[in-house]
Formats: sequence, structure tokens, C-alpha cells
Amino acid sequence: MATVQEEYTKIQKSGKRPIPGQSLTNDPESPAPFEKAPKFTSVHAASEYLWESFIEPDTYTSLMGSVSEGVPIMDLAQVILFAEFQKGSWNPDLMLMLFEPVAYMIMALAERVGLEMTIYEGDLEDDDAEEQLLGTTVDENRIQKLIKNGTSGRIPEGVLTAEMQESLETLPELEKPPEDEPKPSLMQAPVQQAPATNTQSLMAPPQGV
Repeated sequence: MATVQEEYTKIQKSGKRPIPGQSLTNDPESPAPFEKAPKFTSVHAASEYLWESFIEPDTYTSLMGSVSEGVPIMDLAQVILFAEFQKGSWNPDLMLMLFEPVAYMIMALAERVGLEMTIYEGDLEDDDAEEQLLGTTVDENRIQKLIKNGTSGRIPEGVLTAEMQESLETLPELEKPPEDEPKPSLMQAPVQQAPATNTQSLMAPPQGV
């Protein structure tokens, strides 16, 4: 799964990105969703909305499938937040404020089913004290703190409300795909079928005549 930064770089190289001032020439009667007033303006309301969407059966299964395949938690958070931004759910400022809560929510869901998690794949050992997330420069300490908490399995207090924790405990178990039955080896001797008992010979005279 491509990260938001990769998608953003792809758009830049394609030459299809908006030109400066383009939004001022758009039809004001038909604004894009992210040009309208955002649906959410608080972290609390937006977090509740995201949590409800995460625990929907289809989304929950898909999200945990991505985690089990090794997609980094922070990549998932970026994709989800940016997609909702494009739909007009929040403005860029709130999107950045939601980054940690969303990452911790996904961690809590993955931890519940015992999945191994990849939290971040960026390079935090370089001399740069900042990282690029959601097209914005972010203090590296925020990422390191998130990784540390995620690795230790500690979700900061207040991220999950009491209602979220309750729903977390009542989530259904994920169905594991049925394992393929082992096929017999070509070198294995065929199993001898025991002769059926009480089977009448074709050469025997018919009974009841």
C-alpha cells in the first residue's frame, strides 16, 4: 500500500497537481468537499467517528488484514486520515492532531487479536530531527514516542474512551481462513480399502427367487 507521501510525490512528478491560485478560479457553487466547512472540528468527535468505522465488520477485517500483512500502522493512519480529509471530514490542522489517536486505535485493535505490528518504516537514525507525515514536517520525537508506546503495548490514558474499551472487549473474533487439507504424497503407498462385508457376489444365485 502506497503511503500518502508516495502518492503526493507521484502527483508532483505527473504534473497534474493544482497550479497556484487554482482554487480561486473554481466554481464557488460547486466547491470540493475539503473546501467546505469540515464535518468535525474536535479531536473527540472525530475520534469517535473513526472508531465506529474501524469496528464495522468489513472495515475491521480489512484493517487487521493489512496489519497482518506488515503494512505499517503509521502508513495506515496516513491513508485513512487523508482520505477523510478529501471527503471534507476535517481540515489539515485537525488531521495532524488525529494522527496519534488513530495510530493508537489501530494498535489497540491489532493487540487484541495478537497481531505482530510494524509501526513505522522510516529512518529515525539520521541527523534530521523532523519527518514528513501527511505532507507536513513533524517533530521526530512524536514518532519515537508513538513507537515506544506501541512496542511496549501501552496505550496512553484518554486515547480510548470507556465506550471504546467496552466495544473493544465485545468485538467478534476474526475468522481464520480454512487451512488447506494436506494432499497425499505421490510417493505414499495408496491406502488399501477394506473389502466390504455382506456384499453379494455377482456370480451367486439371486436370493428370494
